[in-house]
Amino acid sequence: MISNKAAQVKEHIINHMTIYLFMTILFLTGVIFGAIVVNSMSFVQKQDLVFYVERFFGYVSSEESVRHSTMLTSSFMFHVKYVLSIGALGLSVIGLPVVWVLLFLKGLVVGFSVGFIVNQLGLKGFFLASAAIAPQNILIIPTYIIAGTLAMIFSLTMLRKLFSRTVSSPIIHPLGKYVTIISLLIVVCLGAAFIETFISGEAMQSIITSFL
Repeated sequence: MISNKAAQVKEHIINHMTIYLFMTILFLTGVIFGAIVVNSMSFVQKQDLVFYVERFFGYVSSEESVRHSTMLTSSFMFHVKYVLSIGALGLSVIGLPVVWVLLFLKGLVVGFSVGFIVNQLGLKGFFLASAAIAPQNILIIPTYIIAGTLAMIFSLTMLRKLFSRTVSSPIIHPLGKYVTIISLLIVVCLGAAFIETFISGEAMQSIITSFL
């Protein structure tokens, strides 16, 4: 049973490798663009951002830090809304370009966040970014890419059925698979939220109090 499922997943990836590559390149383009934006910022703009970042660091290192339950809920809901938005846009067909924009923006945010922290704090910033940004993104970035890819595949499937002159098969079966996988990705979002709260959050607080 497991080997059969693995074979189906492998076949799916091979059949849609071009779309997976497109979505991955789109995300990486956002990361690169985010890093470029950091380097193109003026000194005054960077200082304004540093002021707010320092205030955030001070808040994190103080005793007024957000409770784990609040942070977990906030992180989970953010990721769920993002994945559900991508999923819903895939269902709408005409929302496919917005899916591309959302994936690009995710890359932009990651690239800008890491680039800005490393640019301002050097080696300390690298450690901070590794602790605060990297762990949960190991899960969440593939989740977004998979969600975006599935949304594109489903949209293209719908378009083919709309413009096909032959008798098309019912959409219920691919729709059921689509909804099931999006639901599984939401479960992955919960895992990413746990990592962000109990691993990244604690590591970030430890690094801030130790080095900054």
